[in-house]
Amino acid sequence: MITIRKAGERGSTRMGWLTSYHSFSFNRYYDPEHIHFGPLRVLNDDFVAPGTGFGMHPHDNMEIITYVLAGEVEHRDSTGTHSVIRAGDVQRMSAGTGVVHSEYNRSADKELHLLQIWLLPYKRGLAPSYDQRTFDAARRRNTLLRVVDGDARGDALAMHQHASMFVSSLEAGNTVEHTLEAGRGAYVFIAAGAATVNGLILGTGDAAMVRDEINLAISAQETAELVLFDLPMDE
Repeated sequence: MITIRKAGERGSTRMGWLTSYHSFSFNRYYDPEHIHFGPLRVLNDDFVAPGTGFGMHPHDNMEIITYVLAGEVEHRDSTGTHSVIRAGDVQRMSAGTGVVHSEYNRSADKELHLLQIWLLPYKRGLAPSYDQRTFDAARRRNTLLRVVDGDARGDALAMHQHASMFVSSLEAGNTVEHTLEAGRGAYVFIAAGAATVNGLILGTGDAAMVRDEINLAISAQETAELVLFDLPMDE
């Protein structure tokens, strides 16, 4: 079964310096039908004005992934980490017992576009940790590139959840396929462009929630930037 969630059905936050679209209940947006999908708890599609950003704020017991689509993020946190996350980079932070961090648009004149993703960990009370990796754009072209994984397969970043995150830059006319094991689902998000998921059409900001399927075929109608989460559905 595949359920389509259209971009316009998402919640939103608009604060002058920030436009954020929420796939799941977040902040003042609450939708009892969209609290989480498996352990995927937050998928925020954020557009941040130049020279602005999120000041120091706390998190705990959450696996937090930042995927930058355009621009650069300057990150600081209470563990002493200071880094710059550039377009195509993926950052994973395990908040664990507690961490405080900030994220700012490093540019003085260009908008920042990023996906802020939270997953519930399989165990609470873990020590905070941080990792970041650059994945060359060519590696995700017309394929599903695993960038975060509970088993750290390949050079994917490790996380404390039995899940995987894939990214793809899929050119028009190309197709990628993914197989789901029993008891697992998928969440496919189109960050830009248009694609079909098993024949169902999705545009920018749309998502497909996949349950009780084995084979997925994702075909680009036009060049599409997409993210796929392979998730346990009992969490």
